[in-house]
Amino acid sequence: MVHTAEFLPETGTKISSILQGGYSHPLSREWQMERQLTKNMFIFPLFITDNEDEETDIPSLPNIKRRGVNKLIPYVKTLVDKGLRSVILFGVPLKEGVKDELGTAADDPEGPVITSIKALKKNFPDLFIMCDVCLCEYTSHGHCGVLYEDGSFNRERSALRIGAVAVNYAKAGANSVAPSDMVDGRIKDIKTGLINAGLAHKCLVMSYAAKFSGNLYGPFRDAAGSTPSTGDRKAYQLPPGGAGLARRALLRDMDEGADAVIVKPSTFYLDIVSDASKLCRDYPICAYHVSGEYAMLHAAAEKGIVDLKGIAFESHQGFLRAGARLIISYFTPEFLEWLES
Repeated sequence: MVHTAEFLPETGTKISSILQGGYSHPLSREWQMERQLTKNMFIFPLFITDNEDEETDIPSLPNIKRRGVNKLIPYVKTLVDKGLRSVILFGVPLKEGVKDELGTAADDPEGPVITSIKALKKNFPDLFIMCDVCLCEYTSHGHCGVLYEDGSFNRERSALRIGAVAVNYAKAGANSVAPSDMVDGRIKDIKTGLINAGLAHKCLVMSYAAKFSGNLYGPFRDAAGSTPSTGDRKAYQLPPGGAGLARRALLRDMDEGADAVIVKPSTFYLDIVSDASKLCRDYPICAYHVSGEYAMLHAAAEKGIVDLKGIAFESHQGFLRAGARLIISYFTPEFLEWLES
């Protein structure tokens, strides 16, 4: 039986159908959000080269540059002053003869990542420094690990090598290591290496647990110089339709000792972010708004199709709705300003 008090007598409209008063004011609209974007959610990707004084635009990534360590510190200071809390480092070796089949340069003590970790720790002791752990930027073949002669992955050697790189980043002072290679078993080798080095209590392992192959990484590869010389990465990154595989990879990496997980890309994979928020509900979930997603929003804004600030908020709020707590985003510098207002 329906109570007559639930309806407006003049129109017969159900009283509970009147919702707009609840979001008619800008502040009350914010109150309707279950979670709101905050500065400490954002992790900013930095591309560090082995030329200490380089500062080069990346045409396919608007407003993003490759920098050497001498240019890095003054730039990061401008962001720390605005509230930046965390960065993720990607090394970009550009010197001749640096790359080899094993990615030896990845943990070179004089290389861009370890040099930058130390400089950032010295200048910004409270900044949370993450390091992407992969070999693709450092290998002559451009793949993410060590290969057999037929070009397929040597899982054992790849996982051990990636584990060694992660430990050396932690020894240099990294607060977190984030393996993006998708090699089976690398989380176990990283965690074991950190335990044996006496660093597991100081270094968070954030796994790219659900990283999909696809068409959204082009600008990143321009920035990092990491395009494979032959073949592609479909045999080790997840197929775009593989939701079940993603769930299995998330469970595997938690079982092997991951402290947090990343879903990459994000916009087209919000169902996977949602799955992760349930399967990994006691873990921080990070959405990676990748280079292609970022570039597409800029392209749409340049054509007048969208408002850049509006679409950036809309996309990043979508990650929160799906269950992410953290966001790796090239929009971080803009959000540091937008979230002031």
